[in-house]
Amino acid sequence: MTMVLTVQQRQKGRRSSLTQLRQDGAIPGVVYGFQMASTAISLDARTFAKMLATYGTNGVFQLELEGQHVNAVLTEVQRCALKGNVKHVDFKSINMAEELEVDVPVNPIGDAVGVADGGLLLQPNREVRIKVKPTEIPEAIDIDVTNVAIGTSLYVGDIRQQLPFEILQEDDYTLVTITPPPAENVQEDDTVDETPEVIEATGQNTAEPQA
Repeated sequence: MTMVLTVQQRQKGRRSSLTQLRQDGAIPGVVYGFQMASTAISLDARTFAKMLATYGTNGVFQLELEGQHVNAVLTEVQRCALKGNVKHVDFKSINMAEELEVDVPVNPIGDAVGVADGGLLLQPNREVRIKVKPTEIPEAIDIDVTNVAIGTSLYVGDIRQQLPFEILQEDDYTLVTITPPPAENVQEDDTVDETPEVIEATGQNTAEPQA
């Protein structure tokens, strides 16, 4: 999917100018790569946030820059550690005729038999890196977990032949695993007689004295 985004060229300046840019509702960034020198840009923060919420970070952005159309992919999104808002973005212009490497989310689908038996489904790795043409980048990769039982896992090697593009991780890269249910607390043996020893009213122990 191609997303059209209008950006403006900006002059590289001091940190104070970047702060003012953000206060005015814009995000500083840079675009570089195929047939393009590194260029400082700015873009509308609200528009970009809506685009990320709708389409995510995968896919091709068509940047409209000073009358020029640049096909690019996001390579980095820097966020504020406290507020989470985007502080800076990096775009890489690409050749639409060549394959590129991108990280794509993995989406488990189906009702795993192991979960039905009480197990817990875990995703040790939520993304895979693939090599694919820009026009064929998927939003996510759906993997069927129906037959995954307790104590077993689903690996890249199990799905590699099912997909029309190359996955760059090794076959033993774990996508989904189902662990046994947590052990229930075992009640301790309550058969021990905790009745206190009976002492006669005289205060003397009823046991016979040793010789």
